[in-house]
Amino acid sequence: MKLYNFFRSGTSHRLRIALNLKGLDYDYLPIDLRTEQHLGADYKAINPQRLVPALVDGDQVLIQSPAIIEWLEERYPTPALLPSHIDARARVRALAAIVGCDVHPINNRRILEALRHQFGADEAAVQRWCATWITDGFDALEALLAGDTQRGDFCFGGAPTIADVYLVPQIESARRFELDIGRWPNVLAIDKACGRIEAFRKAAPAGQPDAS
Repeated sequence: MKLYNFFRSGTSHRLRIALNLKGLDYDYLPIDLRTEQHLGADYKAINPQRLVPALVDGDQVLIQSPAIIEWLEERYPTPALLPSHIDARARVRALAAIVGCDVHPINNRRILEALRHQFGADEAAVQRWCATWITDGFDALEALLAGDTQRGDFCFGGAPTIADVYLVPQIESARRFELDIGRWPNVLAIDKACGRIEAFRKAAPAGQPDAS
């Protein structure tokens, strides 16, 4: 497998976690968003959307991290990142979607660049924008986590699921935008629990070959 990704990209980060949890080896191929390498013809030939990550498995090119993670779950079902019961799977997917659909997409690089260059937002305004949507999502997650009396150390149950795969990179992003994670004690506790697992530590942005 070949993984085209950027160390600081939240979608790349979540896919690295999923691959590591599945115990899968991959070649790390950095695409530097800072130099707009993703906009070049070479990468466009791999992913016409010109976004990271992209996963190449043989002749197949997979794009969009939610689709890739679901593909990994079906292709490599052990260890499972989704619970066995249909109701539990729906809950885990909903927790993941709070980040994957409602927080990350409006805080990703191309949105922030549009705010800066098309709408004249300064860095303080960009910071407030990010804080607004992260706070909104984390407030909802915190309430849902607090209300789950059967929950273990993770977002659901006693082992990582795709909800944790999505949450941890968003926590990393929240810290980068200088939010105090301590205001969400359940979110913080999950981050600490995941931090004890090698698959999460190995995926951290600071440890990637293109980190700087």
